[in-house]
Amino acid sequence: MRPDEFLRALDLLPDPLRDRAVALRAYARATRCEGCQRIGDAVRLALTAAHYDELGSARQLLDTAEQQAARHEVHRPQPSSERGRGRVGRWAETSSAVVAATDASWKGRAGGIGYVVSDGHYGLRGRGTGRLDPTGASRVLINELRAVDFLLSAYDEAPAGMTVLLDSLAALRYLHRWQGGETGAMPAGYSLRPRRWADQPTLVRLAECVARRPDLSFAHVKGHSGHALNEAADGLSHMARRRLGESFDVRPRAHALVDAFLRDWHTSVAR
Repeated sequence: MRPDEFLRALDLLPDPLRDRAVALRAYARATRCEGCQRIGDAVRLALTAAHYDELGSARQLLDTAEQQAARHEVHRPQPSSERGRGRVGRWAETSSAVVAATDASWKGRAGGIGYVVSDGHYGLRGRGTGRLDPTGASRVLINELRAVDFLLSAYDEAPAGMTVLLDSLAALRYLHRWQGGETGAMPAGYSLRPRRWADQPTLVRLAECVARRPDLSFAHVKGHSGHALNEAADGLSHMARRRLGESFDVRPRAHALVDAFLRDWHTSVAR
């Protein structure tokens, strides 16, 4: 479907369906990807149904396209810069304020970090220690902060007014200090030596980012208290840590875990 044809067809859809079709626009282009083609076929059929004023059929076809897109995203290979990140697409259009949770897990020489956002974004990443590890003595604290950096770096610009929940009071204190302008404050033992793989150490970059964003809110949530977003972030960080020593397909598990906890979160918000 040509871009001009797609745009003309959008005018036939009411606002909620139009927004959903726009989110799937990339699949309506010609492609050699069989999965993408199936999704695009459903989108094009939805627009055809709208042309004949069959809005119920258009809605069902967009439901099908979104479900296929979610499965496709789970199994599609990711570029290296995006590995460990994903999104549950059906939560992308939620109208409530954007709330995120981050967490870290560490056991022995293996660690993991994770984040989940009410708009469906999530991420998990594992790491081990080595001779050149710059973490120092404050290993758990520093990884709690790395999880926040992992979250914020998922966006070109984090959503204005986003609330980030942490179950680490120590990490929260550093974030508040940085937001207040104390960007030179760092956890004990954290090495500031130049990095070969980045322009700045992670926490230096995070401190500067937080100082520029007074609109972001950082708040405490009690861990293991049944809070849906915190439980999801905790589960992702544990999954990332275990994946360092076990062999399993992490992406479908992570996607399903996030979807389940976001369902609980949005149900509780709706109440």
